Formats: sequence, structure tokens, C-alpha cells
Amino acid sequence: MRLDGIRIGLAMTGSHCTLKKIFPEIEKILAEGAIVFPLVSPSVGITDTFFGDASEWKKQLVELTGQDIIDSIAGAERLGPAEKLDAYIIAPCTGNTLAKLANGITDTAVLMGAKAQLRNQKPVIIAISTNDGLGLNAKNLGVLLATRNVFMVPFGQDSPFDKPNSLVANTKMILPTVIQALGGRQIQPVLINLSVEELEFPHIYND
Repeated sequence: MRLDGIRIGLAMTGSHCTLKKIFPEIEKILAEGAIVFPLVSPSVGITDTFFGDASEWKKQLVELTGQDIIDSIAGAERLGPAEKLDAYIIAPCTGNTLAKLANGITDTAVLMGAKAQLRNQKPVIIAISTNDGLGLNAKNLGVLLATRNVFMVPFGQDSPFDKPNSLVANTKMILPTVIQALGGRQIQPVLINLSVEELEFPHIYND
């Protein structure tokens, strides 16, 4: 198993339409032998939406990982000096969280976990999901692309004509991105055409 004994933080933020896609990827990570510690932002932790109730998302996370959810800044702070992680994933990562991370703002458990990870000079993996990735958040995306120990799950425009500023990561590439990031490498290509991803990247699905 490629991640045997590796300690990974998995942080979810409020792109509620994307949450369902993350659970199969957590299963893949667990199947590789990793220990996964779940974190949630306030939006995921307390907001019921058309896509699901907060209590159900949290229940699924606990049942899948076997770990209690970290949903407070104090709870996430221990991930720095006391309970270090080998990798930290933010999936999905909203534009709000992206902007705060790029500007050093730490006001949620998810952001405190990321701060702790960067403090320890360990990889933070971001699976972006935002409607303004090519708008006001483009500058923040640029900052993080150039930040040491930050790695991006390959992403592209999910709806270039209806939502031309929207960017979404290919969640099926979370696992291979993590594996590469643990070796200090950014998986390539970073920019992908989501409409033809299965044709362009067949190796992802045979991994």
C-alpha cells in the first residue's frame, strides 16, 4: 500500500455541490493504508442545503474514517506541534478559503490546520471549487501556485460559457496528487480540459 501509516488531514469547505464527490476519493486514500483525520469548515459543519444536511455529512465522515471530526480552531491547532500530519488536503476548497489561505487569515479549523501544516513544512493539497477562480480570486490562486509546499489537484473550467470564471478540480486526481506531493512534486499537468479528461488521462483511472 502506497500510503501505509501516512497521516492525512482531509478538510472540507462549503462547496456543497462537490461534497459527494470527495467521499469515494477518501475511500481510495484509506484503501492505500492512510490514517485520515477529518476537518470541516463552519459552512459544512452547520449548514443544511439542497445537497445534504450537515449532520449527515459529518456522520459519513466519522463512519468512513473512524476519527472524530475537528471543527474548531483549538482542535486544529494541535495538528501543528503535537499531532503532526504527513499531508493535508482541502477538498473541496472554496474561493473564500482559497482567498483567506493566500492572505494568511486563520479563522476556521480548516485554515488553522493548513497553517499548522505549512508551519511544519509539509504538503498542503488543494482541490479548488470556486465560481470566481478566474475572477477576483485569480490573484489568490496565483499566490498559492507559487507558494512552497502547496500543491494543486489539476483543475479546469467546468462551465466556460455559462460560468467563465469558474474553476473545479478533477477530484479523481486527489490520490495521485497526494502521492506526488509527498515526494515534493506537483503533479502535471495542472491545467486540464475537464470535458475530455477521461480521454486525455486514462492512466488516472487505471491507477
